[in-house]
Amino acid sequence: METTHTLLFVLQVLVAVALIVLILIQHGKGADAGAAFGSGSSATVFGSSGSSSFLTKLTTALAVIFLGNSLMLAYLATQSIQTAPTSLLDQPGIIFEQETVEQDIPAIIEQQNDQLDSDLPRLPAQ
Repeated sequence: METTHTLLFVLQVLVAVALIVLILIQHGKGADAGAAFGSGSSATVFGSSGSSSFLTKLTTALAVIFLGNSLMLAYLATQSIQTAPTSLLDQPGIIFEQETVEQDIPAIIEQQNDQLDSDLPRLPAQ
């Protein structure tokens, strides 16, 4: 699961860089008007139609891959969040059993009454 996530993330970065480069390489709509007046040469490297159709198709294909990859990464991220515990309150608590020490209260009062050597005053018996 983790390797799939890593591979998709690397693909996402590579496609994003390729999209940026392709978009910067392409000519704008006003480039043809500039070439008509002699300020630039026509792009005949990719054929008689120029580079517009090839680069446009390649950009479209990379954009579709980028979108699909983004959706897949988002899906994987939500699946990993659902499997993780969301809060400590969602987990069952641990209950510790305490030993209750029951002492006989009259016996404690008698022990205090027996301690006549003490400098402290005795508690009144009820």
